[in-house]
Amino acid sequence: MKAKQSLFGMMSAFLAVLLLLAGCATNSFPPAPAMAADADYNYVIGPGDTVNIVVWRNPELSMSVPVRPDGKITTPLVEDLPAIGKDATTLARDIEKALEKYIREPVVTVIVTSFVGPYSQQIRVVGEAAEPKVLPYRQKMTLLDVMIAVGGLTEFADGNHATILRTAEGNKQYSVRLDDLLKDGDVSANAEVRPGDVLIIPQSWF
Repeated sequence: MKAKQSLFGMMSAFLAVLLLLAGCATNSFPPAPAMAADADYNYVIGPGDTVNIVVWRNPELSMSVPVRPDGKITTPLVEDLPAIGKDATTLARDIEKALEKYIREPVVTVIVTSFVGPYSQQIRVVGEAAEPKVLPYRQKMTLLDVMIAVGGLTEFADGNHATILRTAEGNKQYSVRLDDLLKDGDVSANAEVRPGDVLIIPQSWF
C-alpha cells in the first residue's frame, strides 16, 4: 500500500512539474503588440455577406443580394459572378463589365450591408470563453471588443495564459493578459487584433 501511495505521489509531483513547465512555455511567447491594425486595410467580401447593388438609372437591376457559400452572387442579367475576396469597389467594376453587354456605360455602386467576411479574415475564439465563436474582423478591433462579443471568460479560464495565434504572421504566437484586462481593468493589457487571429484561452489547473 505504501509503495502504491509513493508511486502515486511521484506521479502527482511529475504531473505538477509538467504543468508548471507548460505554463512557463506559454509565458515564453512575446506579448501581443498594442498596435496591430493595418492602416491600408480594406474590407473584403465573404460568404454570408449581403451586398446592396445600385445600377444608376436602372432601378429594375438594383437590389440587395446575399453572397452564396460558394462566394458568388447572382443578379438580373449577371449570373454566378465571383464576389469573395473583393472589396466593394472592385465588385462594382466587375458588375459594370458584365452589364456592358446589355447596358450602355453602366454605373454601379456596391454597398456591403451585412458583414461576415472571408473565413481567412475572421477572428476565432476557442477554449474557456463564455461563448466561443467566430467573429467578423473590424478595423481597430481590440481584445476587449472580442471578449465583450464572446461574453467574457468562464470561471475555469486561465486568462493570463491566453495566446493569440496570428495567421497573418505565419502562425506566430503572442501572450495576452485577459485576467488583468477584464478583472483588474488594466488597459495596458488591451491590444489590437488582426484579421485571421485565433484567440486561445486555456483552462486553469489551479
